[in-house]
Formats: sequence, C-alpha cells, structure tokens
Amino acid sequence: MKKKELKSYFVKSADELNKTLSILQIDLAKTKLTIGVGREKNLKKAKLLRRRLAQIETILSLKKMSDRPEAESAGTKDK
Repeated sequence: MKKKELKSYFVKSADELNKTLSILQIDLAKTKLTIGVGREKNLKKAKLLRRRLAQIETILSLKKMSDRPEAESAGTKDK
C-alpha cells in the first residue's frame, strides 16, 4: 500500500473502513483458494492483503481510542 493510500484511510469514517475491511477479507479468502489450486501466479498477493488488513485494523483501533472521552482515560490512570 502506498503512503497516499494509507493516508486516505485516516480520513475515512469507521463505517467505510469496516466495509473496506470486509471486502478485503473476502478477497483474501478467494486469493488463498486460487493460490492453493495453482491458478494464481502472484504468491505474495495473500501476504500483501493480510498486511493491508492489519493496517486498516490498526487505523480503526486508533480511531476508537481517539473517540474515547478524556475523562474515561484519565480515570483509569488514578486507580
């Protein structure tokens, strides 16, 4: 994934990222199947899809952490 594409994911909403995530998971399953059968020549395709999935999941978790109110995070530090 190129840097511009990665930066574009930070702008998208969580719903759009979840939709992209589900599409990529389906693509990963199809790619694994075609690699196993021997039709896919690009054997690194599954690896790159897994990497992209991990990057999007990381962005989603960062968005969830930033959406959390500061009072909740400050309250856990005092305990």
